[in-house]
Parts: sequence; structure tokens; C-alpha cells
Amino acid sequence: MKNNVILVTGSTDGIGKQTALELARTGAKVLLHGRNPARGNAVLDEIKEHSKNENLRLFIADFASLSQVRRFAEKVYDNEERLDVLVNNAGIYMRDRQLTEDGFETTFAVNHLAPFLLTNLLLDLLKKSAPARIINVSSMAHEGVRLDFDDLQGKKRYAPYDAYSKSKLANLLFTYELARRLDNSGVTVNALHPGVIATKMLRSSFGSFGGQPVKEGAARIAYLIDAPGTEKFSGKYFVNDKEQKSSSISLDVKLQQKFWKLSEEMVGRSAEKTN
Repeated sequence: MKNNVILVTGSTDGIGKQTALELARTGAKVLLHGRNPARGNAVLDEIKEHSKNENLRLFIADFASLSQVRRFAEKVYDNEERLDVLVNNAGIYMRDRQLTEDGFETTFAVNHLAPFLLTNLLLDLLKKSAPARIINVSSMAHEGVRLDFDDLQGKKRYAPYDAYSKSKLANLLFTYELARRLDNSGVTVNALHPGVIATKMLRSSFGSFGGQPVKEGAARIAYLIDAPGTEKFSGKYFVNDKEQKSSSISLDVKLQQKFWKLSEEMVGRSAEKTN
């Protein structure tokens, strides 16, 4: 990974931060992302110190704002000539229903619409850098839920875990449809469940639940980036470094296509609002 350029979203805390640190230790150029400048710069300095790698860059963008996601992508193009790996790791868990500046429910916007938009904006750079990889951090929480297209924003009924679970299902629908669209492009895309990891998000959402060390989650991501043989996979879901069948709902091709089209319409409408 030494000569790779790798972008890890949500890399100022939890799994993302540990992933960025481990990647920096390999000598890769790591692009960090966070929403708080002070926090981001502190983590940037910390990772430089512990990895002895100065080849890092920090980008600031709040994923609750799709206009900031667009500016984020523009800055990546302005500063980088290639992008070998995109890790869509950033995510939140909201106890209460809140709307973003674009009018979307925040969990849905941050966990799905933002990475959907960012990935599509960066596709040209990824294709230019092929062979390249996209890794979407989903969750086993996607199991047992389905999307209600009449209430995707939780206006009629909102429950925190339900909203989070549906956003993780959305990550898989996105992954599978994107894999078909990228066939023969030299860019692969896969999703994973990183494990139940002892992150700040887990503690704030479920209390003293325990969980595995963040190194375990980072190792799951690193496996899909660099393990021998993983370059042949695309459109797959992994648990504990093994391909696994995700929920039957997530494998519905017509649903994947319908959801892609709707996601395009949503991010397109947000662009109209900011222009």
C-alpha cells in the first residue's frame, strides 16, 4: 500500500481513525476527513507522530450538508492526481429525528446520501487510478429491515435503531448497483460489517455495551484493501474477512435500481437548492 492514495471518511474518531493510522504506518498517502477543523488537525498531528508518515492530508466537510460534500470532492480533485482507495466509513446514529439543511432526515443523509454523492463525484478519479477500490462500511444491522418508500425520511414513524439499520441496508443496495455499473472499469466496490466495535458512537447509542477494540474493525477494512485475492471481488458483502450473503431484501436487483434512481433524484434536488 506504500504508493497508494487512500481516502478514509470519518477518520477523526473510532474505526476510521484507527484505519487511517494503520494505513499511514504502511507508508500510504492517507486523506483524512472530519467535520470539525480543530479535532481534525489534532488527529492529523497525532497520526503523523505515531506513524512517522508526513504524507497525510486533512479535508473538512459536514456530511449533513450535500453542498459541503460537493466542495469536498472538488478539493480532492484540486489536490490529488489519483485515488486508489475510497473507504466510505463516516456514519452517525441519531436518537432524535432531525433534518439537514437539504431537508433530509440526518441519519439517512449522512449514512447514505453523502457517501452516494461523494463516490459518484470521485468516480472519474478512481477510474483514472484503476485498479482502484471502493469499500463501504455497512453493518449486520441491515438484516431484518426493509425500506418504506413512502416514509424514507421517518416523518410518519421514527426510531433511532430503525433509521440506522435502514441506512446500512441503503449502503448495500448502493454497493450492489454500483458494482454492476463499474463492471470492467477497473474499479471494484465491496461492503463489510466491521464487527460490533467499541466506538464513541456505540457507547452513545447503546451505553456500556462493550464491543471489540477499534483495531478489529480497522483490520476488517484493511483486509479488503490489501489482502491477496480480494482484488477479484466486487459487489460482495464481507463479515470477518469472509464473503457472506446479505439479507434477501438487499439482493433484490429491482429494488437496488429503484433506490439508485431515487438517490440520484434526491442529491440532484439538493444541488438545485444550492445553485
